[in-house]
Amino acid sequence: MFRNMVTSLFEHERIVTTAEKAKELRPIAEKMITLAKKNDLHARRQALSFIRSKDVVEKLFTDIKDKFSDRKGGYTRILKTGIRKGDAAGMAIIELVGYEEVIEAPKAES
Repeated sequence: MFRNMVTSLFEHERIVTTAEKAKELRPIAEKMITLAKKNDLHARRQALSFIRSKDVVEKLFTDIKDKFSDRKGGYTRILKTGIRKGDAAGMAIIELVGYEEVIEAPKAES
C-alpha cells in the first residue's frame, strides 16, 4: 500500500489520505528523496526496488531532486483537513514542500 502511495505522491506531488497514513508515509518519501540526492546507480536501483514505476523514479531523480538540492530535510508537509464523514477518520493532505497548485484563469470571450 505504501509503495503505491509513495508513487502517487511523487507523480502528483500531493495526495489526500488519512492523517495516520500520511504520518507513516512521510519517512518513506523523505528517504526516497534522500536517495535521489545521492544520484548514483546504487541509489537509483534502491529507489526502483521500492517504487515500481520507472517514469516516477526518473521524475524523482531529475525534477524533484533539483528542487531539494539545497535542503537538508523536511521535504514533505502534512496539512490536516478535517474528519471524513463516513467513519470519522482524520483526513490530511501530504504534499512536497514548494508544491503550487496551478489554477487556470477563465478565458475571456472575444
